[in-house]
Order: sequence, then C-alpha cells, then structure tokens
Amino acid sequence: MKNPDVIIIGGGAAGLFCAFTAGQRGLSVLVLDSSNKVGKKILMSGGGRCNFTNLDITPENYLCNNPHFCISALNRYNQWQFIELVERHGIAYHERKHGELFCDNSAKEILAMLLDECQQAGVVIKTQCEIKTLQAADLGGYSVQTSRGQHQCKSLVVATGGLSIPTMGASGFGYELAEQFGLRLLPRSAGLVPFTFSDGIKQISETLSGLAVDVEMSVNGVSFRENMLFTHRGISGPAALQLSSYWQPGQSIGVNLLPDDDARELLLGYKKSSAKSLLRNLLSQHLSKGLVLALQTLYWPTYADTAMAEIPDAQLLAVAQQLSAWQLKPSGTEGYRTAEVTLCGIDTDQLSSKTMECKTQPGLFFVGEVVDVTGHLGGYNFQWAWASGYAAGHYV
Repeated sequence: MKNPDVIIIGGGAAGLFCAFTAGQRGLSVLVLDSSNKVGKKILMSGGGRCNFTNLDITPENYLCNNPHFCISALNRYNQWQFIELVERHGIAYHERKHGELFCDNSAKEILAMLLDECQQAGVVIKTQCEIKTLQAADLGGYSVQTSRGQHQCKSLVVATGGLSIPTMGASGFGYELAEQFGLRLLPRSAGLVPFTFSDGIKQISETLSGLAVDVEMSVNGVSFRENMLFTHRGISGPAALQLSSYWQPGQSIGVNLLPDDDARELLLGYKKSSAKSLLRNLLSQHLSKGLVLALQTLYWPTYADTAMAEIPDAQLLAVAQQLSAWQLKPSGTEGYRTAEVTLCGIDTDQLSSKTMECKTQPGLFFVGEVVDVTGHLGGYNFQWAWASGYAAGHYV
C-alpha cells in the first residue's frame, strides 16, 4: 500500500485502535512501527494479563493541563463499549479491586483482538519501519519517507507513545514531530513510577524489601489508599505509583501506616489496657514485626524495652504522629526505565478534543500517551488509548 488515505505512526494500543476504526469507514490505512512486532507494551501490561479498562472511568481519573480535554473522547467511546468488544471476541476476563478488569488468560488475547479487527478492516501493518523524513505535501496531505519506501497520505496520525520503558522501543519521536509542526510541548516526566531514596529510608527499604503494607499515601492534597511495597531501591506498589504522578522533586510524601485507626487513641488506649506490654509488641498486631523494629530504631529507641505505663504521653503522641503521617522525602524516582507512563506531552490546547486533530495543521492527529493526558493506575491509560484512537479514527 503505497499511498493510503491514512498513515498511523505507532502500532500500540491507540494506533491499532485508530487504524481499524478508520478502516471500518472504508479508508485505506497503513500502520508503520519501528519495532519488530506491534503491541509490545500491551503484552507486558498487567503482569501479562492486560488491565484493559476500568469499570469506573471519570475525567477525575486523569491528569491534564486542561482537565476538560479528555471528556469528549471518553464519552464517545466508553469502557462499556470496549468491554462489549472484548466479549464479542470471546475473551474471558475478571474484575479485581477498584474496578480493574484483566484478562483471565493472557494479554495476547487483547493484541490478537486488535489485530483481528485490523485485518477485517483491511489495515496494512509494516514493522521494522524507521521514519526517515516526514513533511506536509505541497498539495495537501503528507509525505513520509521510511526505511522501507516512500508513502503519501491525506491524514497522518501520530500514536508513538511516550518515553516510558525504552527497552520496549519507547522514544521521543512523537514529540520531535510535534515540534517540527510548531506544536507546544509541556515538560515531560516519568509517571506511575517507584520512588528512590538516598537517606536512612533506603536502608530500611532494603531490609524490608518485598514487604507490602496497606497505607494511605498523600502529597499536594491528593491521597491514595493502596498497598505500599518496600524494594531494594525505595518504595513501589500501587500507592507509590499513583502518588508519583502528583509528586514534585524535593517534596516529602505523607504515609499513614494505620489508615483504619486513630493512632493517638490507639496508643493512649494501649497505655491503659496493656500497661505492662512493650510498644513494639502491641504495634506488631497491626504492622509487620520488621517494620515495627525499623520504626522503633528511628522514633523510640530509648523506650524500646520500657513498659507502656512508663512511656510519657508526649512520647506516645510523637510516635502516633509518625505512624499516621510518616514523612518520607524521596531523592527521586526510577525514571522512564520502569515508569508506566509519561506525564504531560503535547499541549492539548492545540488539539481538537472531539477529533484529536491539530488546530493549526489540517490532517495531522495525535492520540494516546504522546498527548498531555495521563490516567491513574488501573486500566485508565488503556481506556484513553481506545477512546482517543476511536475519536481520531472517525475524523481522519
């Protein structure tokens, strides 16, 4: 297919969805991807089970400089429509906590579904295809020179993803292309990514590596109640990943280790009811012994072997403060190497929220992660891929 109606650069979730949506309208569609196979990030997602959407999709689950931008696309193609597609293809799935939907068997089924839809819609996919030059043609449309030949098209869709997980082929190509056509980029950073530490917390994390704790974690007025996971490099787990999208370098994060209890009442109550007990033994009923010992070393070493009745109220209240609002100051994050998404990207003020088309460059569309729309953990970013791909696919 030398001169199709539509060329889509990037064979990920958004690109493939856009491809068959356009193909179903009778358009000739060519997908170009630099990797040896399409959909690599789909295959690795959700631990190989693909968390393909969420039952509870709202605009509040997304970060964007313009919080209204994602509303139109998410309304036009919602989670129920994608679930219907999944069911039509006979893919078994299940719900986990917080409305997250996963394949029962394998993420391969979602990719196979997308490729099947593409095949039925007559979409042609070229892999191991590097873009050499790309420019607007004199008479309209676009001219694309690749390592596997030259093409002309009327509409061009950029679905190249972000910078996260470079080992999966991630690159900044989409951003470079946006700049080539004069679009404004917002400063990008790694999102949904583990925190790293260089202070004493690093040693605690190494000692407790593998331990998951149910916490409420907060920063900048945003909080998440989820598991926090200690790792050799710092902290990860759903709570940390969610919070990383809201954290700014240099800020401390608050961790409530006892989200179901009032720590002050708990400790003062224990002083009366368990006067002869040690604080660490009482707290070990609520938290892992290893974590309690680490906290003891930090916050009540002089009272380690003192009975509750002998510990001053002021000291117990100070410990309670640490338990309910433990302040941790990350030195940074693990960066794009392990990040699930790229925060920010192409400024949405330059795109139509209805069509994903560039306002200043007719026939040029941007979909998926390359755009400044970032979802929470839990299937939200896939739903943005499906919805933005669908929106563009109807207007290319």
